[in-house]
Amino acid sequence: MKTIHFETLGCKLNQVESEGAARAFADAGFAVTMESLSAKDAGSDDVSLCVINTCTVTAKAEQKARRIIRMLLLKFPQAAVCVTGCYAQVEAAFIRRMDSRICVLGGQHKGVIADVPSLMLREPDLCGEKLAEKLQAFFDEKSRGSTPAFKLATDTFSFHSRSSLKIQDGCNNVCTYCRIRLARGKSVSLPVEEAIAQVQALEKAGQSEVVLTTVNIAQYRSPWKDGYADFAELLRQLLSATEHIFFRISSLYPEIVDERLCEVIANPRVQSHFHISVQSGSDAVLARMKRPYRIATVYKAVELLRKTKDRPFLACDVIAGFPGETEEDFALTKKMCEECGFTWVHAFPFSPRPGTEAYTMRPMVANNITSDRVAWLEAFSKKSREAYISSFAGETVSAVCETVHRQRLVRDRLIVHAVTQNFLHCQIVFPPDSQNIPRAGSVVQVKIRRPLTDAERTGESDTLAELA
Repeated sequence: MKTIHFETLGCKLNQVESEGAARAFADAGFAVTMESLSAKDAGSDDVSLCVINTCTVTAKAEQKARRIIRMLLLKFPQAAVCVTGCYAQVEAAFIRRMDSRICVLGGQHKGVIADVPSLMLREPDLCGEKLAEKLQAFFDEKSRGSTPAFKLATDTFSFHSRSSLKIQDGCNNVCTYCRIRLARGKSVSLPVEEAIAQVQALEKAGQSEVVLTTVNIAQYRSPWKDGYADFAELLRQLLSATEHIFFRISSLYPEIVDERLCEVIANPRVQSHFHISVQSGSDAVLARMKRPYRIATVYKAVELLRKTKDRPFLACDVIAGFPGETEEDFALTKKMCEECGFTWVHAFPFSPRPGTEAYTMRPMVANNITSDRVAWLEAFSKKSREAYISSFAGETVSAVCETVHRQRLVRDRLIVHAVTQNFLHCQIVFPPDSQNIPRAGSVVQVKIRRPLTDAERTGESDTLAELA
């Protein structure tokens, strides 16, 4: 049996699409692996194709993609390497020149991967450079037309315990720093009827939670009845059409958080975890970024979410060191983080992306100043997250157990990872001979104990918990 190896970089959306592609290969009888390799791991002669789903959000993301591509070429000398995703969309020619065993499929045509298994079954002896040549010709032909943006949907998630559904892709904004909009194209939305059918299939398949993923949730727009449905209406319909599956929103734009949306997310089946795309606490910086909101909108969104949900996990994205960002601008960002009380801040140093307006913006912020600002955001985030975890000590919350491969023996203990309704990543400790291990994907009640120390952590965990 031939094996297909997947590597996924970047956002949750890429993970969803990789799962859909993996499902297409598995259904065709291929073995599929999706465990990320390290430089120390051995390769395998059974792997005939490697698929790497890339990101272009920062220069570091592209650098990581190139490193993994080279590693795959080295570890799997008989395999072709298919590079897709956002980086493949904007730098296809450069990537193809890296090696003759590489074929490139731009991210806007990623759904074509679902047709690759049948091609490989028709010519089972192709491998390496010959397979790459065949696939590149196939990709070039298919990419001349349009590819359905939601072709890689699946109701089976082999490598993630919590299911996801892509409901929107692309972006119509012109944010000056963003290369993603160039890679993914204009906004498109999954029709309401299709979204309902897919979530109902997930619920029927036994999924306990679905993460609704988007590029820009504010631009969800689908024909519905005599008009159009926005995200609030879509979520209302999804809740009405299902019985017990829970919903998690991958990312919120502050401008869509209003009383009408909050009326919907007040439903107990909407998880109490919200990640807000903020980027800066300074109106001057937001204006240079060409963001469609100002800081007052962020404060209002946070206020409404806290009124709607009891002690929600509130996270945000922040870019530090954007061109022209002064000490006064960053002081406003610090003030925003503190006054909004964000539980976690995903801090990025500004990365000038070719093809964007900000690529040539001046004055640039010195690297050491940007690093200091990122360090402040990360320190704030660590302290805030630990305080949030501590505030739940002794309380019982619902959690979804993570996949089986996240379970491991550590110091003669069995560690099971679970994610709570409010996004705490828990370690649950069992004796090594325990027979009462919850299955991956199951919902359990856990009692929160305390934040984990750095020495105690395994994987992404941050909280010590026990079964209630």
